[in-house]
Amino acid sequence: MQEELLQFKLQEVWDLVDLPKGHKAIGTKWIFRNKKDERGIVIRNKAGLVAQGYTQEEGINYEEVFAPVARVEAIRLFLAYASYMKFKVYQMDVKSAFLYDTIDEEVYVCQPPGFENPSYPDRVYKLKKALYGLHQAPRAWYDTMSTYLLENGFERGIIDKTLFIKRSKKDILIVQIYVDDIIFGSTEDQMCRDFERLMHKSFKKSSMSELTFFLGLQVKQKKDGIFISQSKYVKGILDKYGLSDSKPASTPMETYKQITADLDGEDVDVHLYRSMIGSLMYLTASRPDIMFPVCLCARFQVKPKQSHLQAVKRIFRYLRGQPRLGLWYPYESNFDLIAYSDSDLGGANMDRKVYFRWMSTFGCKTSILAV
Repeated sequence: MQEELLQFKLQEVWDLVDLPKGHKAIGTKWIFRNKKDERGIVIRNKAGLVAQGYTQEEGINYEEVFAPVARVEAIRLFLAYASYMKFKVYQMDVKSAFLYDTIDEEVYVCQPPGFENPSYPDRVYKLKKALYGLHQAPRAWYDTMSTYLLENGFERGIIDKTLFIKRSKKDILIVQIYVDDIIFGSTEDQMCRDFERLMHKSFKKSSMSELTFFLGLQVKQKKDGIFISQSKYVKGILDKYGLSDSKPASTPMETYKQITADLDGEDVDVHLYRSMIGSLMYLTASRPDIMFPVCLCARFQVKPKQSHLQAVKRIFRYLRGQPRLGLWYPYESNFDLIAYSDSDLGGANMDRKVYFRWMSTFGCKTSILAV
C-alpha cells in the first residue's frame, strides 16, 4: 500500500485541495489480490487503490470511454505468425499503467482509506492523471501508449488497432497490447531488447520474459513449434460446477441423438445454464473440438430444459477426459489461408432452415470452426 502511494507521488497523480462547491468527490477503495502464474502458484501479492467509478456521471465526470483491446483470436494469429517466422514471443506489463495518462475532465476523489492526511482530513484529491476504476482510464492509457509507439517509428494495424509493427530492413517487430499487458516478438532478437529499453525510458514495467501465460491461454514455446491450451481453466470450471469427479465421455455430444427444443421438458436454473455456456464459450479459444456442441446448446439459453443441461454436462465430461488438448503451431508448415464450407439444406430438426458451416486454416497451424 505504501509502495502504491509512493508511485502516485512520483507520478504526480493528484493534488490535495478543498472540494469546490457544486462538485462531488468519488470514493476510493483498496483492492488486494494475488498474481499467479499458469500453474496457479502465487508469484506476487498486490495492493491497488481504485476509484469507485460506478458513481461517475456521464457528461460530468467523463465523456468518451471506448478503448480497443486485443481479442483472443488476434493473439492466436499472432502466435501462428510467430511460429511461421520462427521467433520467440516475449511479454511484459506496465506497472500502474493508468498513472501515466493525463485526463481532461475535472475529477475529485476521496483520500485513500487509512491514509487520510491528519492535518486536512476533509480535503480531497484533484486528479491530474487517470486512476484505476475511472471510466475514462482505459481510453486515456491507450491514447498515451499508442501515441508513444507511433512517435517511435511504429505503425498501427489497419484492422486491429492494438497491433503495432516496426520494420528495419528485412526484420520486423510486432507488438500486441491488452490494456497494460504487452506481448511482442521479432525476427531479430535485438529488436526485442531495443523495445524493452524503449519502454523502460518512459514507463515502469516488469522485466521482459518469455510468454507463458496470457489472457487465460497457457503458451509453451518449444523447439519445433508453439502449443496453446487452457488446461488450468478446464480444471477450474470442472471444480466450479462440481464435475471434477464425473465419468469422462468419449465425445462432446451424443452422435445419434439430436438436441431439440424439448418444450415439454423439465425447466432448469437459467442462471446456472447460462453460466456454464459462458464458461464453455471462453474455452473455445483453444478448443475448436467443442465449438459445435457449445453453440448448439447456446441456442436454448432463454428456456433451458433438463435435456439441454444434460447435453452441456456431457461437454464437461468430455473435457474431464481430455483436459489438455489445445492448438499446435508447428514451425515446418506453410502459411496459406485455406477455407472449407458445407451446407445443410433443411436438415435442422426444429425449423428446417438452411445452415452453413465453415472452417478456415492457416496451413496446418490454426483452425477456427464456426456454425
